Amino acid sequence: MVDGKVVIITGASGGLGAVVTKAFLDGGAKVIGVDRSAHSKNPSHPSLSHFAVALDSAEAVGKLVADVIEMYGRIDAVLHLVGGFAGGERIEETSDETWEKMIGVNLRPAWVLMRAVLPVMREARRGTVVAIGTSAALSPVATLGAYGASKAALVSLVRTIAEENREFGIRANVVSPNTMDTQINRAAMPDADPSKWVQPANVASLLVWLVSDAGAEVNGAVIPLPGRG
Repeated sequence: MVDGKVVIITGASGGLGAVVTKAFLDGGAKVIGVDRSAHSKNPSHPSLSHFAVALDSAEAVGKLVADVIEMYGRIDAVLHLVGGFAGGERIEETSDETWEKMIGVNLRPAWVLMRAVLPVMREARRGTVVAIGTSAALSPVATLGAYGASKAALVSLVRTIAEENREFGIRANVVSPNTMDTQINRAAMPDADPSKWVQPANVASLLVWLVSDAGAEVNGAVIPLPGRG
């Protein structure tokens, strides 16, 4: 479904990212895995390249895009999986530090990355962008104000990209899962039932479909994945 496509995946070594990376490699894509660390946790693969990039740095992201263009001559898709979580405080209790941290990990990297990639896709008159949101951005949750607001802003950013780039053949969508079944979440919530959580493999399958030609009619969508809870 994605054979030969050049795909940038941010957070490629994370709990979701590793599964998504494998799904795209299995589908025949050429994957550029991006993490903050220079050490990739993904197994080596002839179609996988790994870059350590500070996604909040316009200079670093600009170099990443230039390197990918030099390698492959194009960028067909960007999957932005990077994000962070903080919660447990009401709005009036939320510190400046927590607020800025959520904006810094959930919104700024996406903005910096898309700003660098979109001119390349516009010139090619094709491309797909998918970002990972959260159910908390769609239905606000008490004590998750900073997290939900930053992710809601991400949704607005991606949908704006869809509106601004339809005539250039660029699609942009958001996938908004509830709690995902990752090692980090299992460790943080040992008493929960992970069988009710969203499975990363199912998210990966959806992302492959959205990037493929089969998903060509989907643009500007926010797709909720509530899980089985």
